[in-house]
Amino acid sequence: MATGAKGSVRLKFSSQKQLCALLDALTPETNAMVTRRANVKLEKDGLFLILTVEADDTVALRATFNAYLRWINSTINVMQVVEDA
Repeated sequence: MATGAKGSVRLKFSSQKQLCALLDALTPETNAMVTRRANVKLEKDGLFLILTVEADDTVALRATFNAYLRWINSTINVMQVVEDA
């Protein structure tokens, strides 16, 4: 894939437990090719999750970031409900 657009987001988490659970939940999505127009990489750096997207164009870049950020938000919401129960 010829990279036309690339971006990264660093998200800080309150605990290693939460970060590791999130990585376990989302890593399979990075291995399954959602689209041929973008590649995703998830990394852990201390309490930070680094989400890197390389895409053919800015439309694919934005769509991929939006999808992953929604998944991250949903996963965090579920973890908070489970912790509060």
